[in-house]
Amino acid sequence: MRNPKILMVHNRYQVHGGEDVVFENEKNLLAFNSFSVSEYVVTNTSINGFLDQVKTLKDVKFSEQQRRIISERVSLLNPCLIHAHNIFPLLTPSIFHACQDAGVPVVYTLHNFRNLCPTATLMDDGKICERSLQASSWWTVPKRVYRNSLIGTAALAYMVDYHKSKGTWQTHVDRYIALTEFAKAKFIAGGFPADKISVKPNFIEDPQKGNKIIEKKGGYAVFVGRLSEEKGLSILLEAWKAINYPLKIIGDGPMKSFVEKQSANNLNIQFLGFQNTSTIFYLLQNADFMIMPSTWYETFGLVMIEAFANGTPALVSNIGSMAEIVSDGKTGLHFEVGNPDSLAEKAEYLILHPKITREMGVNSRQEYLQKYTPEINIEILLDIYRQTIRVKKGVCPF
Repeated sequence: MRNPKILMVHNRYQVHGGEDVVFENEKNLLAFNSFSVSEYVVTNTSINGFLDQVKTLKDVKFSEQQRRIISERVSLLNPCLIHAHNIFPLLTPSIFHACQDAGVPVVYTLHNFRNLCPTATLMDDGKICERSLQASSWWTVPKRVYRNSLIGTAALAYMVDYHKSKGTWQTHVDRYIALTEFAKAKFIAGGFPADKISVKPNFIEDPQKGNKIIEKKGGYAVFVGRLSEEKGLSILLEAWKAINYPLKIIGDGPMKSFVEKQSANNLNIQFLGFQNTSTIFYLLQNADFMIMPSTWYETFGLVMIEAFANGTPALVSNIGSMAEIVSDGKTGLHFEVGNPDSLAEKAEYLILHPKITREMGVNSRQEYLQKYTPEINIEILLDIYRQTIRVKKGVCPF
């Protein structure tokens, strides 16, 4: 088959985020490698007003409308495989019923923990909480974990428990993609079938165009990310009270005013707000190290490989996928999650040992070249596709 057809399905967020970037990257990567790629994309901006919100919550468990749309798309396009990314809140697992009815193999990338818990982060009151993995998710309702909404959280808890009890994840998806081994383990603990989960990291285009030696201006550390509590901003800012070294903070989010106030009171902190990709890459390339102080189980954290690609080591919390991606002492350092003193201690080490920090940066660049380039990623992705199609249909057309 020339130009095999792939249908990619995705629910975009109102605020463009990492999952949207990954979707676009993979779509373009497939097209570049001679696949005929069609997309069906919905966006949360279509949810306007109270009535739309009520309908979305009512349908979040199973949208008959979206099942019908996917059935029509499959009939029209006749793809050899469907690849779903985010399906919340508009697409819903109903699209997998449509795929199964049509006999089309389906791959689903697990970008977050929403299917395991309404929190999507496996956190409660600022701490890791895995209660929903083995038990019901209804404990989240009185806590209003979804946008401080009792009704919204109840709808999500119902969705999570319904599909867990009905065995949707065992029977209606042919292959899952987890972004790390750590994430895979959590989904298995939450009831997903171990034999159906493959691990494939995210990737980015090489910002250095193959250049292996990166000259750095240095002289500062950098944080890049959403300005929210689970990203560890409070811990970072507390730690930096004890550090006499420039820190640049890039991003936007609900803690913006807090970060602005804290940076105004600390001459070592420069808050740069939202920046475009080229500016972020420039700042990452010239930083001594990047800091990722998240207190939740990041499922991947694209900024880590963005730092690696730019020859910059990472200082990260010692939990989850961060601890898996960043090799302690080789491509960066780990610090005790939630502990500003530990963060400050490790940051001071990197600042006081520039030669070692630079060697970690060189190692980080090599790590990117060995694991996170488009060329490596397409081979992993196509191997997953081939395996999925062969199990489902016996013969793969590519």
